[in-house]
Amino acid sequence: MQLRQPKYTYAFLVCLAGSILFVTSDGHLFQSYSTSEWVTIYAMVAAVLILEHYTFQLPPEGNQQSMDSSIYLAAVFTFGVSFALFVLLISSFVLMLYDRSMKWWKHPLNFAIYTFMITGASVAYHLLGGNAGAFDIKHMTAYIFGLTAYFFINVLLVGFYYFLLYKGKLFEVIKTFLTDAIFAYLSTLLLSLVLVILIVNNRSFGLFLFLAIAVLLSHAFRRLFVMYSKISDKVNTDQRTGLYSHSYFEEKLDDYIKESREKDIPLSLALLDLDDFKKYNDAFGHPQGDRLLGFFGQIVKAECEANQLLAARYGGEEFSIILPSYTKEKAFQFIDGLRKKINDTPFDGVDVFPHGCISFSAGILEVNTESFDKSQLVGWADRALYVAKSKGKNTVFIYGEVSNLPQRLEHDINEIEQQIKIFLSKDVYTFKHSKRVFSYAVDMAEVLNLNEENRRLLVLGALIHDIGKLEIPRDILNKKTKLTNEEWEIIKKHVLWGKEIVLATNKYQDLAPLVELHHERFDGKGYPHGLKNKEIPRLARLLCIIDSFDAMTTERPYQDTKSFQEALNELRRCSGTQFDPELADSFIQYIESRLTQDKSANPVGTEAI
Repeated sequence: MQLRQPKYTYAFLVCLAGSILFVTSDGHLFQSYSTSEWVTIYAMVAAVLILEHYTFQLPPEGNQQSMDSSIYLAAVFTFGVSFALFVLLISSFVLMLYDRSMKWWKHPLNFAIYTFMITGASVAYHLLGGNAGAFDIKHMTAYIFGLTAYFFINVLLVGFYYFLLYKGKLFEVIKTFLTDAIFAYLSTLLLSLVLVILIVNNRSFGLFLFLAIAVLLSHAFRRLFVMYSKISDKVNTDQRTGLYSHSYFEEKLDDYIKESREKDIPLSLALLDLDDFKKYNDAFGHPQGDRLLGFFGQIVKAECEANQLLAARYGGEEFSIILPSYTKEKAFQFIDGLRKKINDTPFDGVDVFPHGCISFSAGILEVNTESFDKSQLVGWADRALYVAKSKGKNTVFIYGEVSNLPQRLEHDINEIEQQIKIFLSKDVYTFKHSKRVFSYAVDMAEVLNLNEENRRLLVLGALIHDIGKLEIPRDILNKKTKLTNEEWEIIKKHVLWGKEIVLATNKYQDLAPLVELHHERFDGKGYPHGLKNKEIPRLARLLCIIDSFDAMTTERPYQDTKSFQEALNELRRCSGTQFDPELADSFIQYIESRLTQDKSANPVGTEAI
């Protein structure tokens, strides 16, 4: 056990504190017990051991619960804290001797935690006037207070351990315990009151009767959890391939993206597509095609599980793999190795394939600070997959690398220009502004030496970034006096309306982040989401600078126009607050170089809302 790890340090400190509490809690711990009391002690120890055997699963993952708490609490309420701690000591010692499946250090940790819970319950019980002995309805408040103390000490101590283990947020971990485990805990704790009544009135037979009920309940909890697990597995698993389902992939991708950003660790995503699967289906029929999918899925599953990766069936003959802690280079090595393994694995009828073997094409994307949401990530990975297909299939391509894929940028520009020409009749300023921002974007793509994909995104995004203004009423869009607060709120919605317009066509979905986020500010005071710093994709941060510069230098009815130099000074002043300082510096240098080359240049002006 390495104490340098937080969870081990925490376990050591809890064990130490629990041991001190155990020794100092009560001076009567090792008093002389009567024969009948020894019988009760051994009966309670046996009951604890039996109930420990009938544990059942509770959230979070790895947390197990048994009804032994009922025994300890009944001992506290009936015989006192010393008696309960003595039962705990003997039970823990026996468990440590025969239960070798648990890591050795967890035994003293559990002993210490139980010591805290038993002592806390006893203190709370006595604070409200409770006395050890027969059940007394007058002390019901004391019983409840004792049960509550026992429960919350358990939640805090165990919850903090899982917080250190899974590196999540403490509040979320505690919330999980409270929401998912509270009913199982409460049923266990309330049974202790039943046991108090049974022990006082019937001694050993009462304990036997309680034990029978507790075992049956524990068994029922276990069966319910098994049933829940089976149902959950069916929902989360694709039955044909044995891989995770598309919906589970979507859910877990969110979690992995969040973890990657919070811990600043690499994360890659791969999309795989079986090559020429339709030919195989046409040649041998769908049942044999389904067998091929299952065969392929099992190989992918085995390879991914061995490397702690998550593989899912994305749909049809497409598959997805989440590669946590993998850079794009490491991801390429794994996926390409998987491709070669698939190539070398025989299967009936593979002669029908052009490559003479089972093959797939794959696109890889490494998640980074430019990634806005999972739909954007999947879109980029899909684009890389398309490149891999265009290269002749049976290959792996990393998103953003230089490719020989024929470019249709000019065609896309012309197509988008036709869409924004509607502004000529509605708002000529927006049309001209879009064209100027587009021009700046073309130059900045060259200045920053953007790769092929990012160049396309920036150029097309700049051209279409204000498309949402088509939804703004003409009288607001062309108003020559200052906008009211209500009108300004309508203007601000153009980014969301623009996103909806862009998402309406599959062809330009990847432009949505630029359209939606070009008014987010580096300091988090922008709109529509108040994102800040690297939460905003890099190209959107750049577009914000270009858009604002053109706004400041263009004559508009409701604002003062700045000279180029005044606008550059404003960029410098707002660098680090409104604008990304690194990108602002690059843009300033670009404009200054243009001014130097052409001192007769006139302000090209603009608008930005």
